[in-house]
Amino acid sequence: MRGLAKTSRSRGGMELVDRDRPKPGPDEALVEVDYAGLCGSDAGIYEFESAFERMNLPTVIGHEYSGRVVEVGEGVTKFAVGDRVVERPIRGCGDCYQCEIGESNVCQNAVITGVDHDGAYEPYLVVPEDALHAVPDGVEQQHAAMVEPTSIGARAVIENSRVRAGDRALVEGPGPIGLLTAQIARAQGAEVVVSGVGQDADYRLPLAEELGFETINVATDDMAAYRDDLTDGVGYDVVFDTTGHPSGLPSAVEEVRKGGQIVLVGQTGETTMEYSPLVRAEIDLQCSYASMYQDFENALRLIDTGDVDAETFIDDRFSLLDADEAFETFVGGGTCKPVFDVSELR
Repeated sequence: MRGLAKTSRSRGGMELVDRDRPKPGPDEALVEVDYAGLCGSDAGIYEFESAFERMNLPTVIGHEYSGRVVEVGEGVTKFAVGDRVVERPIRGCGDCYQCEIGESNVCQNAVITGVDHDGAYEPYLVVPEDALHAVPDGVEQQHAAMVEPTSIGARAVIENSRVRAGDRALVEGPGPIGLLTAQIARAQGAEVVVSGVGQDADYRLPLAEELGFETINVATDDMAAYRDDLTDGVGYDVVFDTTGHPSGLPSAVEEVRKGGQIVLVGQTGETTMEYSPLVRAEIDLQCSYASMYQDFENALRLIDTGDVDAETFIDDRFSLLDADEAFETFVGGGTCKPVFDVSELR
């Protein structure tokens, strides 16, 4: 079989490589991958950002996917051949302090599918039983490929934010996590606005509008005027920074109301700003990273009920057989959530 792998420590360097069909161990299932999404971290691997220098190349990438169990090890009891599944791709060690207290998303020794071992841009992969999550009948298989990124938004909003019905929320960044976060915050009853930059004007901000959100282009619009108009001069109750850009947090400080909350979801790297205004305004600064079992449950329910509009969100124009087009379009803001049909590689 073939898989799409990162093969060089430079921008691009994506090639189709040959892989043997793996065999599941006693506590593993063999999953046939149907659909796999392109994530911001996959784009980071494509550009080979410093966070991915630990990768042992070549590695087949991809961690957002849906598939079907086609074989199980002798110790597997929760899944059977034919079951539709998604994977929770951050695997905790089970032994460190964080895992012991139920915080496996920040495990000290975590390994990540598609980074530390081969991922979902190939027809088959083996997955430990305890990393699999069943897909309910009401969720289409293509839509299920969105469960993992939706779970990140679910954790940011439901577990880590103070969003309540009637709150005014700003989501900075109309990328995949941003637009999923916006939909989930709206499902919680918030009035949500989405902001983006110039490169988002052609695809991502129009997609946000198609999903029903008011949008702001920070490159051309007066943010202060919008804030005064939309929040009666008070500021947003909650600002979600999903940009992954150094400007995200300083901008959030400008937009949030005194006593409000900023939830950091995007991974910026470094930023420089004055922190005294945060203290003087008693801003709640909350980080949110990855997701766990309950977040996957919430994500599946949100997609099942239509609170997260998977049909509008998914972009199926791209192929793993010509992946550079998808990655370059994603990096340039010309798409938001490409989902690949992995059967092309079988």
